[in-house]
Amino acid sequence: MADTSRLALPLLEPAQAQKHVTVNEALLRLDALTQMVLTGIGGTVPPASPVDGEVHAVGTGATGLWAGQDGEIAVFLNNGWSFASPVAGWRGWDSSAGVPVTFDGVAWIEGAGSVSPNGAGFLHRSVEVDHAVAVGTTSTIASAIPGDAIVYGVTGRVLTTIGGAASFEIGVSGSANRYGGGFGTSAGSWARGITGTPQAYYASTDLILTAAGGGFDGTGTLRLAVHFAELTLPRP
Repeated sequence: MADTSRLALPLLEPAQAQKHVTVNEALLRLDALTQMVLTGIGGTVPPASPVDGEVHAVGTGATGLWAGQDGEIAVFLNNGWSFASPVAGWRGWDSSAGVPVTFDGVAWIEGAGSVSPNGAGFLHRSVEVDHAVAVGTTSTIASAIPGDAIVYGVTGRVLTTIGGAASFEIGVSGSANRYGGGFGTSAGSWARGITGTPQAYYASTDLILTAAGGGFDGTGTLRLAVHFAELTLPRP
């Protein structure tokens, strides 16, 4: 039976009996592979209890029911695994990392705005962390900014009221308010710190909260997100 060239959807044969079986299989594959949500990327061992419609990008050296399917897309359908070969340009969502991914013909690239033929990517990403504010005039979020990141800004949301300070600033060592100040401390308050010029960080860097109008009393939680670009190397 012939399949379509892109998604390998099964086609009906002339005068085929039980056409609904073929049509349903095609619909299930279409449902899984369009607007694709990948449960895992690079795994080599099939999950023990997959759910119908679960999708994985198989890694190198796959075993068990994935043996011989390195690099394929594995879709769990009708209590078994079905496989499809990804094509350069396919896009999906990596649900474990919370980022869009693009297949460049060899690998899945996270957050790629563009990818060269040999995998050099211009990536846009956001990293999020929930931070329990410490006692003192400052509170440090260790290594919140990844190394080799070009940061556009930092945003935040106060999850539970931060006590002891009237407001706070967000910055880094040597620049306490690089990402803004005067941010409210009550639950629901938000922060949007945007830099006029994106700042490059060549090593992982701490974010520092600085209290204003008093010191932090050790209560309160802040959710922070760092928004940045990365440049990845081409493959040899």
